[in-house]
Amino acid sequence: MRFTAWQHEKDVTTISISEASQHENQPVELHGWLYNLRKSGKIVFPILRDGTGLMQCVAVKANLPEQVFESLKGATQESSLIVRGTVRKEPRAPGGYELDVTDAQIVQRVPEEHPYPITPKDHGVDFLMDHRHLWLRSRRQHAAIRVRHEIIRGIRDYFDSHGFTLVDTPIFTPAACEGTTTLFEVDYFDDEKVYLTQSGQLYNEANAMAFGKVYCFGPTFRAEKSKTRRHLTEFWMVEPEMAWADLEEVKRVAEELVVSLVQRVLENRKEELKTLERDTSKLEKVASPFPRMSYDEAVKILQSKGSEIQWGGDFGNTDETLLTQDFDRPVIVDRFPTEIKAFYFQTDPQRPEVALGVDFIAPEGYGEIIGGGQRIHDLALLETRLQEHNLPREAFEWYLDLRRFGSVPHGGFGMGVERFVAWMCGLEHVRETIPYPRMLYRTRP
Repeated sequence: MRFTAWQHEKDVTTISISEASQHENQPVELHGWLYNLRKSGKIVFPILRDGTGLMQCVAVKANLPEQVFESLKGATQESSLIVRGTVRKEPRAPGGYELDVTDAQIVQRVPEEHPYPITPKDHGVDFLMDHRHLWLRSRRQHAAIRVRHEIIRGIRDYFDSHGFTLVDTPIFTPAACEGTTTLFEVDYFDDEKVYLTQSGQLYNEANAMAFGKVYCFGPTFRAEKSKTRRHLTEFWMVEPEMAWADLEEVKRVAEELVVSLVQRVLENRKEELKTLERDTSKLEKVASPFPRMSYDEAVKILQSKGSEIQWGGDFGNTDETLLTQDFDRPVIVDRFPTEIKAFYFQTDPQRPEVALGVDFIAPEGYGEIIGGGQRIHDLALLETRLQEHNLPREAFEWYLDLRRFGSVPHGGFGMGVERFVAWMCGLEHVRETIPYPRMLYRTRP
C-alpha cells in the first residue's frame, strides 16, 4: 500500500489537527475521516476529522494528479483517508487553519450503496441511540465526551494533589450498602449469590482506616426502574472517604472539588462548550461560598413554593428544581431525617431523628450531584442500625470490625460523573454524557 511507503519518508511530519497552529507553512500529513465535502468546479474542500478537531482541506485539480483529485471528489462521508499538504492560516476555516493538499490516499471508501447512516437530517432519539457507536462521531456528542474526559482528569488531579490515595473497591459484593431492592443479583460459583456494586463506600471506609484519605473511582450499578432524564442503571462515581472528618469537613472538600471542576471545564473546554451552545455565563457564577440550609429549612421553602412535601419525605426531582430556583450555584442541604438515610449515617447527637448527611443540588434543574456525610463510628449504634434496617449481621461483621479496632469519626461522599457532565454541558438527558448508556430498556449497542 502507498500508506506503508509514506511511513518511511522523512520529509513530512505526521500531526494531529489540534497541532496545526504549530506547523504553519510547513508540509504535514494528516490521518482521519471525511466529515464533510464541498465541491466548487475544479476545487474540492474535504473537511477532515481526526478526533482532535476539524480541518478544511483545499484540493485544486490543477495541482494534483488526476487520480488523486478524482478520488477526493468522489469520497463519501466517513471514508478514512490520509492527506498531505501545507498548513495555511485561514481565520474563516474551522480551527483557524486549512491544508493546501499536495497528495491524498483513500484508505477505505464507504460505498455509496451502503452510506453512512447518520446524515445532517433529523433523526429520532431511538435511531441515534441504536447507532450510538457511530453517533459518537458527531460534533455535539464528541464535545460532551471531551468535557467528560476533562472532568474525570480534574477529579483525579484534585484528589491526587490533596493527599488522597486511590484505592480500588470491588464490583462484585456479597451485601448491599443501602438495601437489596436496587441491586443487580449475579450468579457466582457454587450457587452463591453476589451483587453488582451500588457504591464502593463501605470498602472505602476500611481503606480510609488504613490510608487516612482515599478515593475510589469506577462504575456503579442501580437496579431502579427509573425512566427519568437523570438516571442510568450503570454510571461512574467518585467516592472520597476521610478518617478524622466530620460533616463540615465533608462539605468543605465537596464544595472545593465542585468549584475546581467548573473552573477547569471553563478554562480548558471553551470550544466544546461553544459547540454544545452552553450558556457559560451561568457556570461562571459557580463560586464559593455555596448557599447552605438544613433539611428543615428546605422543607419550609418548598412548601412556600407550593410543594406538597412533608417533614420526613425525600426530595423528588421537582422539589430539587424548586429548591435551587433562586440560586445560581449548587445548594448544600444537610441533616436529613434519619429514617430516609442509609443505615451507616451518623445521627446528630442533639437530634437523633436527623442524620449528619448532606446533598449538593445543582441549579438549572440538574438535581443532586453529590450525596454524603459523616459515618457512624460507634459500634453499638451501628449494630442497632443494622438491626433496624433488617440487614444480615454476618455479611457486615468485617464492617463492624472497623468500629472494634481503632474507630474514629470519619466521612465522605459520592459524586456521579454523568449528572455533573450533564450540568456542565447543559444537556437535557444523561444518556449523552456516557459513551454507551445503560437504561431501563437499553443495553445495546
